[in-house]
Amino acid sequence: MKALKTIFENNAAWAKQAVEKDPEFFDRLSNVQKPDFLWIGCADSRVPANQICGLQPGQVFVHRNVANLVVHTDINCLSVLQYAVEVLQVKHVIVCGHYGCGGVLAALGDKPLGLIDNWIRNIRDILDQHSRYLEKLEAEERGRRLVELNVATQVENLGNTTIVQDAWARGQQLTIHGWVYSLNNGLLKDLDLCISDKKSLSKAHRLAHPSS
Repeated sequence: MKALKTIFENNAAWAKQAVEKDPEFFDRLSNVQKPDFLWIGCADSRVPANQICGLQPGQVFVHRNVANLVVHTDINCLSVLQYAVEVLQVKHVIVCGHYGCGGVLAALGDKPLGLIDNWIRNIRDILDQHSRYLEKLEAEERGRRLVELNVATQVENLGNTTIVQDAWARGQQLTIHGWVYSLNNGLLKDLDLCISDKKSLSKAHRLAHPSS
């Protein structure tokens, strides 16, 4: 219970500090939510979207799951995506993975983990598709490259959702980005994936499916 008490104390101190810096902060925050960004990231506690991007509450809409996956049968993710695109009218959807991702590392191993195996099966599918290419790499580089391949695959999956396809068809300004975060230095890496229309999806496909 002591830890929970500390959280409430921290919360009170944060709220007080926020009002001292900006007396209208909570009035403004409670009246409108109009972020330009949807962040689809990993549930890892070391990868907080707002802090990484230097954004304030209300500036980024966030969905997180293990290994930042976009699965076409995941109603949770698709519901977040639809709300962000059609209601909030976000202009950018960011898929952000991170090096050292536990989900990706688990996919590289063969140890049974239980229920989570059903989820990371999606990453193992990517691993299977590129096994010849990845086997040529040293263990650490293999993990880093699979993180990048996973992000590129999720960008491609996003672009192929009916939600994004419909937004592009009606002329809505919407760009998908693929990034990777480094736990070692706190910096973001742009994978040069800026997909703004159906035609440019081929770029994501090329990065997600490199020749072996």
